[in-house]
This record gives sequence, C-alpha cells and structure tokens, in this order.
Amino acid sequence: MSYINLTFDVADRIATITVNRPDKLNALNDATIAELGVAIDEANARADVGVVLLTGAGRAFVAGADISELASQSPLEAQQRARAGQRVFRRFETSAKPTIAVVNGFALGGGCELAMSCHVRIASDKAKFGQPEVKLGIVPGFAGTQRLPRLIGRGAALKLLLTGDMIDATEAHRLGLADELVPAAGLMERAKALANVMLANAPLAIAGCIDAVNRGLDSTLEEGALAESDLFGVMSATQDVKEGMQAFLEKRTPTFHGR
Repeated sequence: MSYINLTFDVADRIATITVNRPDKLNALNDATIAELGVAIDEANARADVGVVLLTGAGRAFVAGADISELASQSPLEAQQRARAGQRVFRRFETSAKPTIAVVNGFALGGGCELAMSCHVRIASDKAKFGQPEVKLGIVPGFAGTQRLPRLIGRGAALKLLLTGDMIDATEAHRLGLADELVPAAGLMERAKALANVMLANAPLAIAGCIDAVNRGLDSTLEEGALAESDLFGVMSATQDVKEGMQAFLEKRTPTFHGR
C-alpha cells in the first residue's frame, strides 16, 4: 500500500507509522485519518509485524485537526467527521498488536486524542499536550472527553478541557497522560527498546491482555473479571503457554509462535 500523508515502514517486526505533513504540523485532514485506518489495518494483517509505533514528522506529533476542513462544515458533516475519526482511532485502541504513541512534539486536539487511543504513550521532553477545542467554540470530536478522564481523572481532565490550556511533557507525565518521559534525542531508540520487550512475549497473551483491559474499561469490575477468567482459560489451551512454562522450568528463554 502506498500512502500520501503517511509513511509506513517495517523493520525487525516493528511497524512505524509516521504522519507526514510537517508543513501543516501533521494536522489531521479527512484523507490522513482515512490513511491511518488503512495503516493500522495493514499492520494488524501483516505476519511480520508485532508492535506498532505511531509518530509524526518534523516538530509535531499531530497538532490537531485541519481547521481548513472544519471551518465550513455543517452540523451533519461535523457529526459524520467525528464519528469517522472515532472509528479509526478505536482501531488503534483495540488493535491486537501493541500500539505505542511516540510523541515527538505538539499533540494537540485531535493529536492528543490520537495519542490517547494508543495503548502506551512515550513523550519527548519537548512534547506539548492539550485539548484546545473550546478556544474554537467546539468540543473534542474524536472521544477526547471520554479517554482523557479515564487516563488522568475527572477533575484534571475537565481542567484541561475547560481551559484549553497546553501543558508540557513533564506535566503530562505527572498527570499520567504520558507513560514515559524521554530526552528528545533518545525518543525513538527508547520506543523501539520498549517494543522489543513486548515482542519477546507471547503474542496471543499480549492480545489477550489488550482485549481484557478494553473489555473491563467498558464494563463493571465483575464483568471484566469474568472476561479475564475466560481469556485465562483460552490461553491455557495454546502451544505458547506450554512453551512459556516449560522454558521457565528449564531456565531458558521461550520461543513463542503465536499459536
């Protein structure tokens, strides 16, 4: 698949998706969002990919939605645009392969929402986060009002949403919006190192953990715990669990095959 607004590279079982509109600070227009959907689907379909890194070209991760498209939208077009973006972002969130947002710079509006849809966020010490939609007279459209309080709590989320303030990477890390804070020069190196730690583990178990967490967040504790026990049972029938436990007993590194 060839992309216009993204680059898609695979090396050593890591797919790197880079939003590549640096002259627009990687702003998300409709075409870019559509390509993101294609890219995450491609990554999940490829047997040579185990982890997905998502980043931006230049000095921004994604600096928001493309305002030139939003300025003239009708109410119906706005609703449809939001729902289309939500569907794509949800595919990153529910990917069976880990998705890591490598936040190299501005992650504002739709960019912050895109980062939040990934399983893990690693931020450069030069990164900036925010949901400035109220300054434009709108609310977030890509589920920012839903993911942000789940990540950092109701009060902290509402403070960011209602002020539209931009925060630095240190504050984002303190709040739990960024999971790791890394010097800019070592950002991608650290992201790949984390990806390799994940790649060493059983892929079916990785997918099971993602599924269990997503199901639990959408249900009660009791329902989530039942889903976890079901997955625990399913995993016990795999070849990978036999390999993992045998390797542990034999004090060797396991070799997993995803079956």
